[in-house]
Amino acid sequence: MAQVQAVPSWIAELRLAYESGAHGQFVLYGNVADRFPLEGRLVSLTRYLEAQLLSRFDLVFLYDPGNGLSLLRGGERFAQWPAAEQIQPWPQEPRAAVELISRYLRYRANLKALGRGDSEHVAVILRGAELVLPAGRQGDFATASLASLVRDWAAEPPFSDMAFASLLLADNLNDLHPLVANNPRVDRIQVPLPDADSLQHCLAQLRLEHPQAFASDASEVQGLAGVSLSALTSLVKRRAHEGKVLGAQDWLAAKKELVEADSAGLVEFIESKRTLDDYYAQDALKTWLRQDMALWQAADLRALPKGYIFCGPVGTGKTYLVECLAGEAGVPVVKLKNFRDRWVGSSEGNLEKIFRLIRGLGRCIVFIDEADQTLGRRDFGSGDSGLSGRLYSMIAQEMSATDNRGKVIWILASSRPDLIEVDLKRPGRVDVKIPLLPTTSLAESAGLLQALLKRFDLNLEGAELQQLPLPLLLTPGAAEALAVKVYRQVRTSQLPPLAALAHCLQGYQPPVPEQVLRQQMIIAIREATDISFVPPSLRGLASEVPAP
Repeated sequence: MAQVQAVPSWIAELRLAYESGAHGQFVLYGNVADRFPLEGRLVSLTRYLEAQLLSRFDLVFLYDPGNGLSLLRGGERFAQWPAAEQIQPWPQEPRAAVELISRYLRYRANLKALGRGDSEHVAVILRGAELVLPAGRQGDFATASLASLVRDWAAEPPFSDMAFASLLLADNLNDLHPLVANNPRVDRIQVPLPDADSLQHCLAQLRLEHPQAFASDASEVQGLAGVSLSALTSLVKRRAHEGKVLGAQDWLAAKKELVEADSAGLVEFIESKRTLDDYYAQDALKTWLRQDMALWQAADLRALPKGYIFCGPVGTGKTYLVECLAGEAGVPVVKLKNFRDRWVGSSEGNLEKIFRLIRGLGRCIVFIDEADQTLGRRDFGSGDSGLSGRLYSMIAQEMSATDNRGKVIWILASSRPDLIEVDLKRPGRVDVKIPLLPTTSLAESAGLLQALLKRFDLNLEGAELQQLPLPLLLTPGAAEALAVKVYRQVRTSQLPPLAALAHCLQGYQPPVPEQVLRQQMIIAIREATDISFVPPSLRGLASEVPAP
């Protein structure tokens, strides 16, 4: 017996908008290519809409660029139209299909005006709307003309006076022609990634159909937020065919694989097992971050920052600290990759897809490395046709979204935080700016090297290390490179670890010139939100002016 499932909130929103008469045209965007649970089956969005919303409609048209125009329901009624006999074959081109639907609707409106027709309920589902009405062809007259015809369905008589609904399905709202996407008479509804209820129903059905893929004692699978039902179904079917059982660790690995596949390579999904114990830093910094993670886990959000900036010279372990922080909080990290594209509108569409994934994951950390280059600028001139400004606006809006508080923490990393727009660094988007700085004393350099040498099973005492001429202003990146060199010397020359380190320190050259390192330190210290994050010996740099 099929389980009863509550109607999703976006379906209820759409139904209310139509039945109240507030809207007759809807753009459904987001997770439109997924499958949806319906009476014990997983069906396409088209079939799901037909069953959940259009079951009482007399006639339902369906158009998609591949198959052209067809009827999902109401063939006998449509055949009563005198012009129906002349439609052979049904139109494949979008303009001919839109014009045919409009002609039929005008015919029904004229019959009703003459008192000879009933109030027929008609719906149109337009799949792949962004392919039919692409945003990237705004200057093309044919596309603009077709967009104008579709827009008329939303607001112009006789369409607006009829029992008529038009549903336009698009992957990304930004990919759709602005004449339709920005029409105030259109209701834009995002189809989200499946919620916990949908995932539970899907897994229950898959367990019945493919029991060989599930452990007999397996409890309810948790932590699959952000995974589409299509991807989940494909995984279970593949494992069932291979005769492999999905265990607890398999689900964690599968989630990473599925999320990255669904995002089309736009993000890197990181599940971290490290904690702040693995990060070598001053106690004030680690204490602050641990307190924030404790507040997050306790759902005490009033004092929780919405975002951080980790700034400091190159090689100071900004990315590594993000992984440690994620492991401390027990949440995944979504690292943004290159979402910029050369095609008009594609970058905005990619960013929209990323935001949809982030919202579907639940609690997570969003990490943007090299933020000064990635985030764009409010005004970048005309060199990129305004792309940087549009991306900047989208990211700024998402970072300040109030409904993300407690779900998403943004972390920006940069060695040049001064190049990040001030509005993106303001409280409400980024509340805490933390400088990550190199070592300033022999003891700090010894402690950092000791921690990194342990990873290579080279155990040296701090007192031993401090007998050597260790470099100051040592970054974790430089210390790791030095530790690798020491390990190589131990393996190739059979020297004791301490002697190998002494040998490697002869003629040591820092990987980053001291002048560059110092300038980046000054910038990071001036950005810090709390002076306690800065070692006392470096606080005087805050008064220095960095070189241009």
